[in-house]
Amino acid sequence: MPHILVLEDDAQVRSALLRALAERGYGASSTGTGLAGLDAALRDRPDLVLLDLGLPDIDGHQVLRMIRAVSRVPVIVATARDDEAEIVRALDSGADDYLVKPFGAAQLDARIRAVLRRTAGDGDRPGPITVGGLVLDVGARTARLDGQPLELTPREFDLLRYLAERPGQVVGKRELLAEVWHQPYGGAEKTVDVHLSWLRRKLGETAQAPRYLHTVRSVGVRLEAP
Repeated sequence: MPHILVLEDDAQVRSALLRALAERGYGASSTGTGLAGLDAALRDRPDLVLLDLGLPDIDGHQVLRMIRAVSRVPVIVATARDDEAEIVRALDSGADDYLVKPFGAAQLDARIRAVLRRTAGDGDRPGPITVGGLVLDVGARTARLDGQPLELTPREFDLLRYLAERPGQVVGKRELLAEVWHQPYGGAEKTVDVHLSWLRRKLGETAQAPRYLHTVRSVGVRLEAP
């Protein structure tokens, strides 16, 4: 039974989340502050953290960064903050998914199952993924380019992995939103553009002078060896 740690300051919301999780077969525990949640995340080793950004003692973004610095536990941000800048900031800081309040118990359950499926498979693929001088170790979630380590955020790694598993194949932005961001009903394609721009910078290339990431106008992007 997966164990979910809920970091939520509103007692009524926290109680409703714990009840909904229990009804769907999850083990669940909760805290009302960020520092207590960080301690619980490290001590109890939950299978997934459900994180509200509006915590009373410390901003949720900082809690997310602190968790991600010491753990690879999946994190779903669940918050009332719905502007794109907040979403991009949370995903770039290491969140595995982002839910905007209010949301239904069925949607929460679906998001949790999707994240757990994806993260549970990280160690299942034997051997590295290699495209030219680019090497991705899926189990360790590390990447190297021409022997040098790449400092990637979790979302950048997921995006690069998805493309590297399909070398030479043109992948559309809507597919990336569905498979990497888990937004099957559409999302902000600008988010994909921003992450591709960051990836290009770390790969030492630009959209005008690509080496690995090639944009196909009005279609998508493909990754291939130089």
